[in-house]
Amino acid sequence: MVENNVMELVEKGLMLPLMEEFYTIQGEGFHKGTAAYFIRVGGCDVGCHWCDVKESWNAETHPPTDIESIISNAEKYSDTIVITGGEPLTWDMGPLTEGLKAKKMKTHIETSGAYPLTGVWDWICLSPKKNKLPVGDVHQKADELKVIVYNKHDFIFAEEQAAQVSEDCILYLQPEWSVRDKMVPLIVDYVMQHPKWKVSLQTHKYLNIP
Repeated sequence: MVENNVMELVEKGLMLPLMEEFYTIQGEGFHKGTAAYFIRVGGCDVGCHWCDVKESWNAETHPPTDIESIISNAEKYSDTIVITGGEPLTWDMGPLTEGLKAKKMKTHIETSGAYPLTGVWDWICLSPKKNKLPVGDVHQKADELKVIVYNKHDFIFAEEQAAQVSEDCILYLQPEWSVRDKMVPLIVDYVMQHPKWKVSLQTHKYLNIP
């Protein structure tokens, strides 16, 4: 009975499978260099072979955690909160983000868009993946589009995704870390030829921070 009650709370977004939470510097995209509190939620079936947090995929290995305790921890550190995963939109983000906003915190999400957009957001980073494409209206609501470049075909995919976002959306190409030495020169050339795009690097990895 207790387990059933917990699952009901998870389905309502009142508890979430929390993998980790930490205070660090945002390493990617528009807000790189900014101090932020990260909440990493477990659960993802997008299945990127180069994912650097595969341990986040199985939600069952991460304890369902009351969102009030998550919010309480977050407000001790920062007023900028980044929800990531896994794929956070696997779960209803409404209750968590409403609680954070009630505490005057800024809510950011990093998502593939593979599930319908829920929650109240100040910043949406859409990082679409080929094997499970974004759904709903997340393209039009995205503040930044971040496409991970693993091979040359990803430039074609990036343009397909960019065609669906709003004019105000900032466009980023980011090399996949394991092939960065090969992809960075290609990205630099591409951005110079297509200056609507910007280069994003995983600066937190260069700085050796979480």
